[in-house]
Amino acid sequence: MKKEPGSEREYLESYNHDQFKKMSVATDLLILTIEDDRLKVLMTKRSEYPFKGHWALPGVFVGMEETLEEAAVRGLKEEVNLENIYLEQLYTFGGVNRDPRLRVISVTYMALTPPEKLDFKAGNRVTEAKLIPVEEVIGGEIETAFDHREIIRYAKWRLKNKVEYTDIVFHFFPDMFTLPKLQKAYEIIAEKKVYKTNFRKKFMPVVTDTGLEDRSGGKRPSRYYCYRPEEKS
Repeated sequence: MKKEPGSEREYLESYNHDQFKKMSVATDLLILTIEDDRLKVLMTKRSEYPFKGHWALPGVFVGMEETLEEAAVRGLKEEVNLENIYLEQLYTFGGVNRDPRLRVISVTYMALTPPEKLDFKAGNRVTEAKLIPVEEVIGGEIETAFDHREIIRYAKWRLKNKVEYTDIVFHFFPDMFTLPKLQKAYEIIAEKKVYKTNFRKKFMPVVTDTGLEDRSGGKRPSRYYCYRPEEKS
């Protein structure tokens, strides 16, 4: 008869770590931006198997001594040299056969940034890195690796819903922006046109006029604003 451990310490010392198969955990990063009036996602072309030559989201495996968020932050720094940007946990994808090498659970994170902050380049395991319109990925116009098309489809749905009841659209802009460009970004994400008066009624309480103007377009100058959510209260 097997002797029961007399303490938790004895139990842990005698615990058989090999009684269960191991699985790995990764963080895949959906780095989204708006460029040329299109919602785009940063993707990399794989240079090795599996899915050699396919487009994939950047990501990293979670280290034994780091949290999920720490791994996501590390991935942003290593892949695109990004820090201190909007980042939220999106969803956990755990399909049994999502990775043909081994069982991998992916905890996905969504990062939003202005395009001018991106500083990406192809790393050791990829041949190319670029921004790709989300609709092209979802529509199957490019070959994607793993279940990354499904992940991007889910992120688009989440973003479309969140833009209606949060101030998430501001994370696509630098410190200053014009209201016409802000409205355009909102319409791209929400996939609908909105009346200017309704849009400004929604967002004017959280922006501040900087007193500066954008005169680059050759049209009537637009005022620059800053996001100031504390002013809403």
